[in-house]
Amino acid sequence: MPRIEAVATAVPPYEINQEDSMKLARRFFQDAYPDIDRLLGVFGNSQIQKRHLCMPMDWYESERHFAEKNKLYVENAEALSVLAARKCLEKANLSADSIDCLMFVSSTGIATPSLDSRLVNRLGLRSDVTRVPLWGLGCAGGAMGLSRACEYARAYPDRRVLLLSVELCGLTFIRQDMSKSNLVATCLFGDGAAAALIEGDTVHVTDSRAPRLRFCGARTTTWPDTLDVMGWELTEPGLKVIFSRDIPSIIRQSMKENVDSFLSPHGTSVDRLRHFIFHPGGAKVLTAYQRSLGISADATRLSAEVLNNFGNMSSPTVLFVLEKSMEQNWEHGDLGLLAALGPGFSSEMLLLEAR
Repeated sequence: MPRIEAVATAVPPYEINQEDSMKLARRFFQDAYPDIDRLLGVFGNSQIQKRHLCMPMDWYESERHFAEKNKLYVENAEALSVLAARKCLEKANLSADSIDCLMFVSSTGIATPSLDSRLVNRLGLRSDVTRVPLWGLGCAGGAMGLSRACEYARAYPDRRVLLLSVELCGLTFIRQDMSKSNLVATCLFGDGAAAALIEGDTVHVTDSRAPRLRFCGARTTTWPDTLDVMGWELTEPGLKVIFSRDIPSIIRQSMKENVDSFLSPHGTSVDRLRHFIFHPGGAKVLTAYQRSLGISADATRLSAEVLNNFGNMSSPTVLFVLEKSMEQNWEHGDLGLLAALGPGFSSEMLLLEAR
């Protein structure tokens, strides 16, 4: 049972509150929608107070080409990843040369060589470190990356894995896109990065007294005929957001059966879980989780806090929730469910236990 030794997060310097983002959206979209006041109600109902972006507000006033945005993605994603990784290694009291595998998750820009190769140099990782870049997983990426990192550590129990997840959703904004999906994106998405350190069973534990979160298992589910629910469309000005309003209803209809069939082979059930670490895709998504699984709003309190302070940062968001959860009082034997939804349309779930 691999263990999660540390999680750390980082955000870029520019902070935007929801009132200012709503004013910006009004200017951008009012000519396209006579009922703009009604549509802007999404900002008030979002349960988001502020978000962080890698570019200042005035940058969004002009149309930008994909090449310019992607160049900024490479520069800022690298810098933010380095910050999160160093914080994570410091938490674990480890040096970079102790890492055996680097997994890198992102979907909001393109780079070849992939960004993980740049991080080998910036972080001072060993030249023989295993590199696993994962692209295109969207909001499910943080959970899927954590699953794959834990599975790697289970296969190689003497190794350490550093997982990095970074998204700069703000850079994907297309000024000339007047779709309702783009309007919703201006309300929800922010930028951020997260790092997690995963260790195999035989890696020495420095402090054996404190319980660690152990990986019990994972499940990926991809529902058929749902490719149009969420994702990106590559257009001339960049990555155009695809965002279906059906996401909450899919959760309400399908998630309970999905969770039950995952937990049952592990000999447990929803009512035995003490911790819920859900990717907060939006306020309606959290409500749908609660109704589908029959859990209280308090059960998803940490997810709501992350949504409130950071918005939806796509893949790293669930790792922000995990960091908060690990700061709580996990007791020996506690079980927790980590879950996220993303393009495909798919879900990723992990069962964690404190030992």
